[in-house]
Amino acid sequence: MKFIECKNLKAKPETVTSFGKLFTDYMYVREYADGAWQEGCIMPFDALELLPCASVLHYGQAVFEGLKAYRNACGEVRLFRARDNFERMQTSCARLCIPPVDTEEAYSALVKLVKLEREWIPTERGTSLYIRPFVFAADDSLGVHAAKKYKFIIILSPSGAYYSHGFAPVALKVEREYVRAGRGGTGAYKVIGNYAASIKAGEEAAALGYDQVLWLDGQSRRYVEEVGSMNIFFVLDGKVITPELNGTILPGITRDSVIKLLKSKGIPVEERRIDIKEIIDGAKSGALTEAFGSGTAAVISPVDRLGDDGRDYVIGKVGAVGKIAQMLFDELPAIQTGKIPDPFSWVNKIV
Repeated sequence: MKFIECKNLKAKPETVTSFGKLFTDYMYVREYADGAWQEGCIMPFDALELLPCASVLHYGQAVFEGLKAYRNACGEVRLFRARDNFERMQTSCARLCIPPVDTEEAYSALVKLVKLEREWIPTERGTSLYIRPFVFAADDSLGVHAAKKYKFIIILSPSGAYYSHGFAPVALKVEREYVRAGRGGTGAYKVIGNYAASIKAGEEAAALGYDQVLWLDGQSRRYVEEVGSMNIFFVLDGKVITPELNGTILPGITRDSVIKLLKSKGIPVEERRIDIKEIIDGAKSGALTEAFGSGTAAVISPVDRLGDDGRDYVIGKVGAVGKIAQMLFDELPAIQTGKIPDPFSWVNKIV
């Protein structure tokens, strides 16, 4: 692996409160050309050179991932389920006809990059080093077809909480007009077009005072799918339920971690189709006692309010965090940082 030294290192912040706005000194770049991935390079974080005809700018052939590294009080640097993210990236690449990035090669490159930038990893509670690997088409010509050139890049961002209000509950707007994904589409993959298509609904929800959108299925607009940046869980009649993976829902790494952690505690989880009427009725009757999202950025995000058709439905108590969401928020980060044992072998200590 090549290495290009950064001549002007940036001052590291004493505290980190923002998400995704600050970046480390180095990034990893690898190019695909002549039918093969070339040797990668760790180089200074800088602007990319793209011609106006670069294919990604016109046809959106690009995928990405999101994961985190942690540094605890003992100085350990810990990666959480990194290989699982690169495995999922393989499936996203395959869906968009992008040459796969080998999981072990990507993991090895990430380890070298994070070791180099270990001093950038914040240690305050709720902070982490957010890791963004992405791949995009880099052909310098127009034409709707799979590109012949690609770039695989990893950038690092010391980050605080995803939401400015931290772990406080969020409000979701049930989306009845727009749809996120359809059967046979790209909803189950981390492709950039999914997020571009969600912005309109998200902006309209924010204008009405909601934090994110709760998406329904694209066919009947009846069954719950996921939230803008999270998978969703409900505690209904004392049971934890979450939408089943049906080809339109992203198979979240944190979602899978939540399910495994709950089951290890003897708390069953039902993965099934969930009618939004069932959720609204549960909120009305009080049978719905908790709702929370799971995702890399926020980890666990409690939900205390659903907006639907001009009316708000309170889940539990406004401003209150349910006991299951609280337990997950306490234990998942504790596993990630090494405060409690990791019985699932999710964490790799790299320094």
